[in-house]
Amino acid sequence: MSGAGSPDNLLPVITIPVVVHILYKENHEKLTDELVYAQIETLNKAFQLRHADTSKIPSYFRSLAADTRIEFKLAKVDPKGYATNGIVRKSTWVTMFGIDDRIKFSDKGGDDAWDSDSYLNIWVGNLAGGIGGYSSVMGGPKNLDGVAVLHSAFGVSNAGGNSGGKTLVHEVGHWLGLRHIWGDAYCGDDGIEDTPPQRTSTRGCPSGIKQSCGSSPYGDMYMNYMDLTNDACMLMFTTGQMNKMRSAFAAGGVRNKILSSKGLNGVAMPAPVEMPVTEVPVVKLMDVYPNPVQNILTIDLKENSAFIGQELQIVNQFGQPVKALKLTQQKTSINVTGYVKGLYFIRIGGHQQKFMKL
Repeated sequence: MSGAGSPDNLLPVITIPVVVHILYKENHEKLTDELVYAQIETLNKAFQLRHADTSKIPSYFRSLAADTRIEFKLAKVDPKGYATNGIVRKSTWVTMFGIDDRIKFSDKGGDDAWDSDSYLNIWVGNLAGGIGGYSSVMGGPKNLDGVAVLHSAFGVSNAGGNSGGKTLVHEVGHWLGLRHIWGDAYCGDDGIEDTPPQRTSTRGCPSGIKQSCGSSPYGDMYMNYMDLTNDACMLMFTTGQMNKMRSAFAAGGVRNKILSSKGLNGVAMPAPVEMPVTEVPVVKLMDVYPNPVQNILTIDLKENSAFIGQELQIVNQFGQPVKALKLTQQKTSINVTGYVKGLYFIRIGGHQQKFMKL
C-alpha cells in the first residue's frame, strides 16, 4: 500500500544492504535469526507505510503520510566478497556499552564496521544508561557510521513499550538525516515543512489532539517516527521527511555510494571453510593440593610413574629456583610454610603446574 501523501508512488525503490552485528555476553543477548528477520520486516513496513497500525494515523494527518520507497535487505555478500546472511554474532567481555562507540570496534569488545559506503551497519548489544539506541552523524567517520540499538529494543515482541521494533526505525531516520520532530529545541524546527512545531518530545502513548506550540489546528504529530512515543503510537513519516531522506542518495549525497553496493547482487564466493578443531584430550600429569596452600603441599603423580626418578623443581613467578628434589615415590609432600606469598610453578620433565602460596 502506498501512502496517501506520496506525490509519486512510482519513485524508484532505494534498496539498502544491511549487516546486523550482535554482541552478546549473556545467552539472552544472543538474538536469533528469526528475531532479526522480524525486525527487518518491521523496518520495511514502517518505511513503506504498510504496517498494520498505519490505520491508526489520525484522519487530519493521513494525507501527509508517505511510503518512502526505501527498503532494507540483509546483505548476501560481505566486504571480502564471501557469501553471508548479513548477521554477525560475537561474544564480548563487555557487560554494557555506552554511547562512546566501543560497540563498533573489535578490540574494544564490539565488532568492526563493514564498509559504510556499501552497507548500513546495525550494532545490537546491551547499552547502558537506559539508552534505546543512537545513530552516527551524517558525514561522520566511516568506521563509526551506522546505528546501535539496545538488545531488548531490537526485534518484535509483545512486551509493550519499545518492543515493537520502532526504535530501529527512529534511529535509521536519524541515519538518513532526519532530526527529532521538535527540532531539539523548545518549539524548534526540524527543517521539514509538513511537520508542525511542537514544544518537546512526547512520551507514552497519547491520543487525540495535543497542542503544545499552537501553530497547527491539529496539534503535535506525536505519532511520527521521529518523536519518542511508545512503539505502538509511532505510525508515520511525512512526505517532507521522505524527500529529506531520499535526498541523501542523490548525486553527491552522503548515501549516494550505497546505490552501487555489491552487498546484495555481487557475485559471492563460498565462505571459507573453517577446519574443525580437533579436541586433544588433556591428560592431567599431576594433582597439586591444597591449592592455594599455607603449609604442606602434596604433589600426586597419579599414574605417571615415568616421572619417578626425575628432578622436580619449584620456581617463583620470576622464574627463580626455590627448591629442587628427586622424585622417589608417587606422592611427595613439601613444606612451603617459609615461602613468600605469591605464585609458584612446579616443573617436572618439561611440564609445569602452578600453585598459590597464601
